Amino acid sequence: MIPRHATNTLVRLAQGFPIVAITGPRQSGKTTLSKAIFKDKPYITLENPDEREFAHNDPKRFLARFPNGAILDEVQRCPQLLSWLQGWVDERSLMGDFVLTGSSQFDLIAGITQTLAGRVGRVELLPLSAAELAATHQLPDSLSQALLQGGYPALYDRQVSTQDWFSNYMATYVERDVRQLVAVRDLGQFQTFVKMCAARTGQLLNLASLGADCGISAVTAKQWLSVLETSYILTLLRPHHRNFGKRLVKTPKLYFLDSGLAAWLMGIRQAETLETHAARGALFETWVVSELYKQRLNAGLSPDLYFWRDSSGNEVDVLSETPAGLRPLEIKSGSTFASDWANSLKKWQTLAQEDSLQPALVYGGPLSYEREGLKVWGWKDVASIQS
Repeated sequence: MIPRHATNTLVRLAQGFPIVAITGPRQSGKTTLSKAIFKDKPYITLENPDEREFAHNDPKRFLARFPNGAILDEVQRCPQLLSWLQGWVDERSLMGDFVLTGSSQFDLIAGITQTLAGRVGRVELLPLSAAELAATHQLPDSLSQALLQGGYPALYDRQVSTQDWFSNYMATYVERDVRQLVAVRDLGQFQTFVKMCAARTGQLLNLASLGADCGISAVTAKQWLSVLETSYILTLLRPHHRNFGKRLVKTPKLYFLDSGLAAWLMGIRQAETLETHAARGALFETWVVSELYKQRLNAGLSPDLYFWRDSSGNEVDVLSETPAGLRPLEIKSGSTFASDWANSLKKWQTLAQEDSLQPALVYGGPLSYEREGLKVWGWKDVASIQS
């Protein structure tokens, strides 16, 4: 198992909450991590029909089997169990008693909010980060290969091609998760929708255009987009709310949470193709944004990431809120620094003034250094960026 940076956060939460919840996309390593940290607890998956029926029909006896707690996987499949867990952990008053995992944040978090408020410490576990891969010398040597492969653990611990793995992953996701989350009559149409979303990663969201390209209404597109969000396929980066004297774009930007999945959905199968592909910049931006998300989520923090764009087209790719102020970050896929890359950041500094921390830029080259008042990060050092 590749050591996960969320480990310390999970251990800390288990000392202060009777229940720890690990959510994230399918195959991101939730089960592996929970078993590694909580070795003394039995593991039960509610994907198992027998266990699910037992938990549904007799939740009291189901929980009585675990005097020292347990890991309950895919617990959103039996939401009524959460009500019984509330009384169970209240009576026992043991920290780190039960560990819950789930791949649908909507169902699981809705149950936690309604039933287990104040009793649960939660970690969202995304696929492997560049830092986790680098620590075990498994980060690909080339940026193109890193973008193509993404971070799902299976692509690093077994002999399987990205083509085979992503093909089966999407088929399983659509057949299992989508059917559970929303009534989709035409699964083929939904798959087309997912591909159209991938083609728009790193772009401003236009629901009307997205729906029209897929033959669905903007209302349906919004509903299906919510499904992709709740199952951790993509996220929406919101524009920062402060005006700084300019009219701002208010539309969010769409980002996939794994560049490898986005690349596969675009039909990209070889790393060499990415060297000159028109989507290279968008995929690199997607990869960096997902890395910043992982960094914060692994630490148990809210993402608090935004972007800024005014009506004149000036834009900063990522703004992160910190206690010291706003940290602006520009993302460029080129491998050689160009002086005009700093223009948007300088414009931002002029408007934000004392609200802005030192701007930074991450690019597709190998070296990290300071230049023109910027901290410039090479792509392999993305984990060093303080978001």
